[in-house]
Amino acid sequence: MTHIITSLCLRDGGCVEVCPVECIVPGIPQGDWPWYYIDPETCIDCGACIPECPYGAIFPEDEVPDAYKAKGGEFISKLGQSGHYEGTNHHGQPVVLDCVRQLVKDEIVDLTPDIPENGRYFSEGPGYNAKD
Repeated sequence: MTHIITSLCLRDGGCVEVCPVECIVPGIPQGDWPWYYIDPETCIDCGACIPECPYGAIFPEDEVPDAYKAKGGEFISKLGQSGHYEGTNHHGQPVVLDCVRQLVKDEIVDLTPDIPENGRYFSEGPGYNAKD
């Protein structure tokens, strides 16, 4: 079992620094792959990344919620969304995303489609090509 970074990710990057096996990478290009991704073949399921994420975007694969209840104010970043987000990452560097939507309090969101998206990054996206 691996961990999954979901579309609640706003590219903070603190998860990368605590990963003991360096299996977490930022999606590139960011416009096509807007969040961070965990290589399922490298992840040792230690969970060190979970408390480091300020957005609560990381879950064990079998615990990714199909009915995530928004606290209100969170963003999801998915291709096709037209909202704009500006913030800073773990090191105070700017993060700008143009594929977000802000969630409203008590909105229910299915995050399980993010599971195959994470795997797809490493099976056919730039994450796969980086392994060559």
